Amino acid sequence: MAAFTSRILMIRPACFGYNPQTSASNVFQKMPVMPHAELQKQAVQEFDQMVNLLQGAGITVEVVHDTPEPCKPDAVFPNNWISFHENGEVVIYPMMAPNRRLEKRNDIVPLLQKKGYQVNKVIDLSHYEATGQFLEGTGSMVLDRAHRIIYACLSDRTHEALVQEMASMFQYKSICFHAADERHKPIYHTNVMMAIGKNMAVICADAIWDERERQQVMKSLQAHHEHILQISFSQMHQYAGNVLYLLNQHNEPVIVMSHTAYASLSSTQRKQLEKQGQLILPVIPVIEQTGGGSVRCMIAEIFLPHR
Repeated sequence: MAAFTSRILMIRPACFGYNPQTSASNVFQKMPVMPHAELQKQAVQEFDQMVNLLQGAGITVEVVHDTPEPCKPDAVFPNNWISFHENGEVVIYPMMAPNRRLEKRNDIVPLLQKKGYQVNKVIDLSHYEATGQFLEGTGSMVLDRAHRIIYACLSDRTHEALVQEMASMFQYKSICFHAADERHKPIYHTNVMMAIGKNMAVICADAIWDERERQQVMKSLQAHHEHILQISFSQMHQYAGNVLYLLNQHNEPVIVMSHTAYASLSSTQRKQLEKQGQLILPVIPVIEQTGGGSVRCMIAEIFLPHR
């Protein structure tokens, strides 16, 4: 089973901006000071530079342009609404913010099929939106594909019943827990506080306040990963947990994290990461500060069979 991939989907933003519909549950978002047109211009520049870095490292990036209408300020974060699996299945997820539901597009799957990707089935969980239950993709869930474990920090955007449904559907074990920052503000997505690599896991364990839940998560991580890189609350707020492990075309490990995240790490932590693979460090401060998400949020991994 493929635990990591060299193929990803990214959405080039057409209407990037601050989303008031998500700000209440996302403490990482900051109100911008620059005009909307300048925000959009800066976000596109950051996006294009990130794509160039990834392609230069040997990652296949399927870039799809966001549609300008309707305006979708968070379209640059596709991993929340869609995931692609190695059995040829695609999952569409229920999103909490009404304007984020507009990001779901019917043309993405046919577009990937034209590029040689095999899709056997599309599983659409959007109907849960009507019941007020949400699961925002690989933001809500950090998947340890090698060991078939879903880690999920429960929140307004991540409901346990849907985590269990995903676990049952794909025959994974699920580990659910609660997490909050140092001010006891809930962590909105699991992927801002933890990440899974081949021999290493990254986690802000302090964010799991319940001792029993923290021990359960740490015991599982320690059982399956040789190295655990623990990050502080401050480092988490600088996206040091929003990391993604990929492979290049030679099956060599590539670790993607933002320059902001890397700058927050100690020299010892940096050396630990550098031993795990080639580091790719996009500079994306406007997307991070205004959108409240970082590089991992911008990437939807593609595990679909490809001919």
